[in-house]
Amino acid sequence: MTVTSHTAVDIEIDPTDRLAEVTDFAYRMRHHVIDMGEVQGQGYVGQALGAADILATVYASQLRHRPTDPHWAERDRFLLSTGHYAIGLYAALAAAGIIETDELLTYAADDSRLPMSGMASYTPGMEISGGSLGHGLTVAVGMALGLRHQNSESRIFNFLSDGELDEGSTWEAAMGAHHHQLGNLIAMVDMNALQADGPTAGILNIEPVEQKWEAAGWYVRRVNGNDPVALLDAFDDVASRATPRGTPSIVICDTKVGYGATILEDREKAHFMRIEEHEWQICRDQLTERFSSNIPKA
Repeated sequence: MTVTSHTAVDIEIDPTDRLAEVTDFAYRMRHHVIDMGEVQGQGYVGQALGAADILATVYASQLRHRPTDPHWAERDRFLLSTGHYAIGLYAALAAAGIIETDELLTYAADDSRLPMSGMASYTPGMEISGGSLGHGLTVAVGMALGLRHQNSESRIFNFLSDGELDEGSTWEAAMGAHHHQLGNLIAMVDMNALQADGPTAGILNIEPVEQKWEAAGWYVRRVNGNDPVALLDAFDDVASRATPRGTPSIVICDTKVGYGATILEDREKAHFMRIEEHEWQICRDQLTERFSSNIPKA
């Protein structure tokens, strides 16, 4: 099957309007995700659509980076602990200008720089190789501690899934971050309430999750992860607190799998979706209908 990259409806936005920038960034990300998913006909599309607003808020409003220099020493580091969410991060990297949009159509192909699970050795802007869940926060703790020893002002942004909160290594890392007072560490959790084997609450109930992170010594915000206004407020808050030595912060984001493409939002088997050939354009149309009219224009 040959797939052609589809351009999202072009919206002129006010470059000084942060909300408009984040909303437009997430809108373009979601169209990139659909284009990549259509290449394979299946994949972790639901997670990427649900987490798009989180990634857009970080990349469009918080992360210090240089698109033409992914290894800039003073950059903030974004660590994707959930390697299978790579399709979402590739969409963010394209929207941020770090990789070319045309390259997205090589997603998961042989010899592509964009494998289905994120690999730092292949992809510009991919800081770690994700895969086995529960390792990302441990790496983030070590990296944050190392940057502090180098007198760096760079921050670590670590993306986690709610399924990773099943892992003991995650909580060991959380306690370690508090112990070492890693104020340069900002984590976020995609609380989409779904794991490979079923609803998160049925696999291992992690609530009350806010109190658990607070007990581990973290500053905690919990927001609707599909509300850019709430996300901007939360990430502005935690970023204002970020110092090389201080309290680590986490933003817990409640999201909906497949958000924006109505046809996907209530799929029973939504962890790894098989999407029919005729449904991809329906997804695009629903994304355009849902979001393009809501982006503040210049």
